[in-house]
Amino acid sequence: MAQSKTAKQILDAAEALFAEQGFIETTMRQITYNANVNLAAINYHFGSKQGLIQSVAEQFLRPFSNYIDQALIERANMLDKSSVKMEELLELLMRALLRVDQENTHSLLMFTRLLELAYMKNQGELREFIIGRYGSKLKPFITLIRAQSALMEEDEFFWRLHFVMGSVIFTLSNFTMLSAIEKKKFNSEAEIERILHRMVPVLSAGMQARGDKLYFSRL
Repeated sequence: MAQSKTAKQILDAAEALFAEQGFIETTMRQITYNANVNLAAINYHFGSKQGLIQSVAEQFLRPFSNYIDQALIERANMLDKSSVKMEELLELLMRALLRVDQENTHSLLMFTRLLELAYMKNQGELREFIIGRYGSKLKPFITLIRAQSALMEEDEFFWRLHFVMGSVIFTLSNFTMLSAIEKKKFNSEAEIERILHRMVPVLSAGMQARGDKLYFSRL
């Protein structure tokens, strides 16, 4: 019980620091100070900073993937057996993000920082961890996205998926700044749910646009 309490102290402190400063910028010394534990406790419970980052990642990726999985099961059990359309799939994705955000103060910021970190140089271990732990669970969702996308080669689909990810990550990680700009320019208040909803038709159009391999110089 004491170990479980200590592990939670460490996770809570790390999560807050990661959200405030970022993963790379946060030091083990800062985590031990905020959690009121020694370095040996972190090594005992998590093995290393990388292990701690993976444990923090689980706090967000697990409920996110579970929500998508459950939503697809419920959709499959509906009386309406029509195929799931692209916008419905993207709305499901946005609802999953909002659901996770409602469960934790740092969720969306942490989620975007995790994905940003996973694609940084020398972060292959984290990327492999995320793919290994959640790749198969999210595969049915990706398969449905593929089925509703325009006809294209696999490499093109790979890039389209990452265009979608990049758009979501940029919007969420810069939401505070973008909201401030909107407030100053249009005197309106941005709401995260409305912004995510606005992204759906844009992303849907991107996935359903005709695929080709032309270069600008050949257009």
